[in-house]
Amino acid sequence: MAIPRVVNHFSIFSLLLLSFAIISQSSLDDCVYTVYVRTGKIINGGTDSIISLRLIDAYGEYIEIPNLEAWGGLMKPGHNYFERGNLDIFSGRGGCLSGPVCAMNLTSDGSGAHNGWYCNYVEVTTSGPQIPCTQQLFKVEQWLALDTSPHKLFALRNNCPLPAASNVVDLITVGKE
Repeated sequence: MAIPRVVNHFSIFSLLLLSFAIISQSSLDDCVYTVYVRTGKIINGGTDSIISLRLIDAYGEYIEIPNLEAWGGLMKPGHNYFERGNLDIFSGRGGCLSGPVCAMNLTSDGSGAHNGWYCNYVEVTTSGPQIPCTQQLFKVEQWLALDTSPHKLFALRNNCPLPAASNVVDLITVGKE
């Protein structure tokens, strides 16, 4: 009777050790991205559209967030995101990029009753294991709307240092022009 118990304990211990190793490995590859989005105080500046974000580093690597609210909205339950004057906060995990975020493509899908949106800025903080915490501010100050100048549902911002900046231009404009 003692032998099966030892085998049983050994099997459970092995399973726990394997699970811990898998969890530890996956967390080593993940970074935490925190995104702050300020909607302008302009009348009708808020939106009910789905907002997506592509974050890009100087090497051309990127993380795609197809729906900021669903990905990691941190505001209280029932909060109405992207409304006039709001500072909305989002946070989620994703693969770590090779370098700090220096470019972004902010996009509205143009859906909903109030589809035009005025964004003041997007600020991104990145932290992860064995990498320094970084912060990047993207001044947007633009309508994402088809009926208001610049008549586009996206805003591209590239703060990458030259000459790396030219390497990411194609990535931030893919499917947008």
